[in-house]
Amino acid sequence: MALTDSAPAAGQKAAQAQPKKKGPAVWLDMDQAELDAAYDQSKYAPNQALVQARRVVLSQRARAALGEPLRFAYGSSEIEALDVYRAQQTNAPISVFIHGGAWRNGRAADFAYLAEIFVRAGAHSVILDFTNIDAAQGNLMIMARQVRSAVAWVYKNAARFGGDAQRLYVCGHSSGSHLASTVVSADWQKLGLPCDLVKGALLCSGMYDLQPVRLSARSNYVKFTDEIEEALSALRHLDRIACPLIVAYGSCETPEFQRQARDFAAALEAAGKPHELIVGEAYNHFEMLETLANPYGLLGRAVLAQMRLPDRA
Repeated sequence: MALTDSAPAAGQKAAQAQPKKKGPAVWLDMDQAELDAAYDQSKYAPNQALVQARRVVLSQRARAALGEPLRFAYGSSEIEALDVYRAQQTNAPISVFIHGGAWRNGRAADFAYLAEIFVRAGAHSVILDFTNIDAAQGNLMIMARQVRSAVAWVYKNAARFGGDAQRLYVCGHSSGSHLASTVVSADWQKLGLPCDLVKGALLCSGMYDLQPVRLSARSNYVKFTDEIEEALSALRHLDRIACPLIVAYGSCETPEFQRQARDFAAALEAAGKPHELIVGEAYNHFEMLETLANPYGLLGRAVLAQMRLPDRA
């Protein structure tokens, strides 16, 4: 056989054949490098940049179709505000979306493309802004408190934009799904609000036990403590969950994000909590969220059914 430029030399073959030396186990059977990769979606989603580019274009089109949102402050700092895309109907149900971005990235305006499915189906779409983990100096509790405060504001002020506070639902994706899980597992009665303030939630591609996350490279920018790990791990507060949940993940996501969703769903099952587990076959982390924007998509159809809304206008 003739040697060509594409054929590796013998030395190259030997180097390629050498197995990577595995370090000591850090979490389950994963060493540190494997665990770090398991909490880094870019390692498993080579088209991440393309999906994010589509998001920009689709959000521009959604704002052109729906008009600019109403903007309300729910807290004292500039970032503590939310966008409301109103349905034509009054006293309409409300969907609150909590965006992801590794707790570091994203703004409400980036996710306007998710509003149209709800508005066309007769619901108000509320998309939250909140601080990022770097601005919070690594304190994840600040982000959780802001998101909970935003949901409480929507509940208390729904009438200001024609919403029905008794039909309030929450959706979250990625780190936003983690934050959404802290909303549905919050001790609302301690805050003077009904325990069933949220009537249903979609938790897509999130993290529900922070112990392995704390062991990963994310601890380089999140200042995990025992208190934060305990307080913000929804898996440990199942007793507070008072609404049906949709738990979802893609089969092409990292092994840890898949496991987190399966373990959380299994814990909900054992606790007798109403839930549905959705697996997006052949979808990666970022592609899963795109299906929420489509009334016939995997998540779009599921959330409209949860909210008892039609799948078309």
